[in-house]
Amino acid sequence: TAPPPSAQCKAQGSRAEKSERERERKKKPTRVVHFRELLSPLCFLPVFICSYMFLAPVFGYLGDRYNRKYIMSGGITFWSLVTLASSYTPKEHFWALLLTRGLVGVGEASYSTIAPTIIADLYVKSKRTNMLSIFYFAIPVGSGLGYIVGSQVSSRAKDWHWALRVTPGLGLIAVLLLLFVVKEPKRGAVEARPENRLHQTSWLADLRDLSKNRSFMLSTFGFTAVAFVTGSLALWAPTFLFRAAVFNGERAPCMEAHCESSDSLIFGAITCVTGVLGVASGVQVSRQLRKKTARADPLVCAAGLLLCAPFLYLAIMFAQASTVATYVFIFFGETFLSMNWAIVADILLYVVVPTRRSTAEALQIVVSHLLGDAGSPYLIGVISDSLRKNDSFLWQFRSLQFSMLLCAFVAVVGGAFFLGTAVYIERDRERAENYAPTGETPLCVVLAADWR
Repeated sequence: TAPPPSAQCKAQGSRAEKSERERERKKKPTRVVHFRELLSPLCFLPVFICSYMFLAPVFGYLGDRYNRKYIMSGGITFWSLVTLASSYTPKEHFWALLLTRGLVGVGEASYSTIAPTIIADLYVKSKRTNMLSIFYFAIPVGSGLGYIVGSQVSSRAKDWHWALRVTPGLGLIAVLLLLFVVKEPKRGAVEARPENRLHQTSWLADLRDLSKNRSFMLSTFGFTAVAFVTGSLALWAPTFLFRAAVFNGERAPCMEAHCESSDSLIFGAITCVTGVLGVASGVQVSRQLRKKTARADPLVCAAGLLLCAPFLYLAIMFAQASTVATYVFIFFGETFLSMNWAIVADILLYVVVPTRRSTAEALQIVVSHLLGDAGSPYLIGVISDSLRKNDSFLWQFRSLQFSMLLCAFVAVVGGAFFLGTAVYIERDRERAENYAPTGETPLCVVLAADWR
């Protein structure tokens, strides 16, 4: 059966924003150069992520207290406008381009912190998992489309500005769907017991409770490992494959700012396909395993990362011998890496009470990006430069190869965090389902109640 309109339009908006993020990454030239030479074009990514991390707690606070549909609509509208504006900034005003790219984080923060909580208030149990899987299909699909569309539009127009003029139209469609299709559900209405009326607590009380929620914190650190690996691969995998081909003599070195290469296109296609397969297989395996154990979700997430690690290792080591084998190992590694997208979101939603979910989403976003993909591409690049002994094609390839092995190690660490989550998941889920505020819990007086 077709997914409901609300899930469809949420996925539409998420695909648009994920595609925008990946197009931002496409600005990195394909030249074989030192990492320090890439600092200028790569500065867009951390500016975006920093603004995203700063704004996520703000939207998390608002999302737990006001009308979520209007907040998302406003955020996506603003995102679309600044994206379009950034494509018209003149060359001599680099600061304006940097500012507008940073403001893109407004739309991302408004959407990613709030949309899953609306899905949680519309569905429960297995149906909620299904709807979350539809929503999180948009992440890998949008990422892959960002590589494909971004590279093709920039190549055909011979100007990267045109890649930024595609997504504002998609953002407008998402806003219209949100305003006219999605209905604002009552928080916790589909799952709260009648005798346990949920009360809104202060933001500090929310943060204090979340920090004591071991399942939430451990799964957040596990997801941080996913973000670390994903960010590193997204930024460095095409360059690594290109350097491997140059080292093997399969391609001529490219010293120009814009190099013709199929690596980004192939990697984008693999990201699309493996994302869909990974999310779908993770949900299906988890559903079957739930019949045997209540710890199924974190165990599946752990298995995904632990299985991802050896395939990443093989992909990195086989690059010098066989390009085909490398792509095959990347395919399996990214499939296992994508298994936990929807499951991690589901874990958060059932171990956190409804009135704290947007804040929990925001906290998870901040931690996973701050310790994950905000710095992992730079860390890989710095390690690569420190290992390089000279500027030969051999060391340009070898240094990046050795530095990318860190991704396999981080995947194993992330798997360990999810195994730790499995220890506490049953207790924390029962605590959230039977949550009843006490008289000592500080209540928050909410203004603008008509926004609810």
